[in-house]
Amino acid sequence: MLRPRLLRPVAAASLLTPPGRTPLSLPRCPGCGSCCPGVPLSRCPLVPLSRCRSSAAPSSAPDPRTGSRQPSAFPCQAGRQARARRAERIARGAGGAMAPQRRALPRGPDSAGPGPGPGRGGRRHSSARKGRSQQDPRARWLKAAILLLFLCAAAGGGLVVWSRVRTQDGIPKGGIPGDGIPEGGITGDGIPEGGIPADGVTEVLAHRSDTLQDKFVEVPCSEDYESHKRFAGCTPRKCGRGVTDAVITREEAERIRRIAERGLSLGGSDGGASILDLHSGALSLGKHFVNLYRYFGDKIQDIFTEEDFALYRDVRQRIQQRIAQVFGISSSALYLTKPTFFSRMNSTGAKTTHDEYWHPHVDKVTYGSFDYTSLLYLSDYSKDFGGGRFVFMDADSNKTVEPRAGRVSFFTSGSENLHRVERVSWGTRFAITISFSCDPQHGIGDPGVTGHHP
Repeated sequence: MLRPRLLRPVAAASLLTPPGRTPLSLPRCPGCGSCCPGVPLSRCPLVPLSRCRSSAAPSSAPDPRTGSRQPSAFPCQAGRQARARRAERIARGAGGAMAPQRRALPRGPDSAGPGPGPGRGGRRHSSARKGRSQQDPRARWLKAAILLLFLCAAAGGGLVVWSRVRTQDGIPKGGIPGDGIPEGGITGDGIPEGGIPADGVTEVLAHRSDTLQDKFVEVPCSEDYESHKRFAGCTPRKCGRGVTDAVITREEAERIRRIAERGLSLGGSDGGASILDLHSGALSLGKHFVNLYRYFGDKIQDIFTEEDFALYRDVRQRIQQRIAQVFGISSSALYLTKPTFFSRMNSTGAKTTHDEYWHPHVDKVTYGSFDYTSLLYLSDYSKDFGGGRFVFMDADSNKTVEPRAGRVSFFTSGSENLHRVERVSWGTRFAITISFSCDPQHGIGDPGVTGHHP
């Protein structure tokens, strides 16, 4: 009986090698690592052709020196290779063998190979760069937002500070006006500039931009009238202060102002306040006063006309009627009294006490004949001049009147209406003070070319 002859195993490579040629030394399949050695990858019976072809590309084989894998030159193939190795580890772990520990990914450029390729290490670094690139814009936006908020806060704080240090007329507090006394400083009367009480506030009773038909604020009467002879139906029992823009027009105020300018052009104070009294003829000249009618004689007719005095009388009568109407008395019970005068104020420093118009005062105390006081403004606050507001000084707050050409401010003359005028910081302020008394013995006539009429 013939025994079968055992064939000597022949390498698969020799079967595929043509006669007369040396068998090829073929690499193992890197896709699974389980192919027959020496068999061409395309003919490996254990590996599908698609895997062999995909794995024929350069793989991420471990570096024998460092034990780390070199990045593959093909990202998609590297992904498939990673999945194949992960499946092999899972299969080995299921067979009872301990699953290999997951190897840490390379953290630095040295462990990633010669360069940041598209392999695992390359993906990690590229993702890190992507994360940083995504975080950097957010960080930049955050920094920009913080900077913007800081700038807005600084700008807002600057505006608040600016609004507090800036006066209504545009002259910064602390600046040196023409009279040499810093705006906001303490004057000789001990009252802060502007007349603001230490614990009070300032309220605007009448803005220049307002057009007021009639505005009246009643206040309790003081006892100043008790020390003077009382006149029934005239001495104030109703006290207060009022403002109106409906008695004198701006055109009439401009004509009255030209009368004042012509008269004051004949003289003028060396200080910041000049006076022209058409009733008595008093005119500021240097540091003194002269009588206008005596000093210039017949030349006065070339300066003033009868039309000027007629307008003056008409304006005075209309103001007198409005005061009587508001306080509920008869117009005929009021008598024009002295001093009634034009005033011109500017920022020139005071030379005499007559130039110090800014001191708080009470008209009834200064001039016993006064019972009702009125002012007709002939120029505009913040347009023709700065400062120069009329300030009622109450115990709890100040009430200011901003001059406007044609505006009439009137009030009872007692201590209930303590008042002052702010220093003029720039420009020129024109006004006329017209006063009335209840005592006929203190009455004066209207002015004319030769002076006042009895």
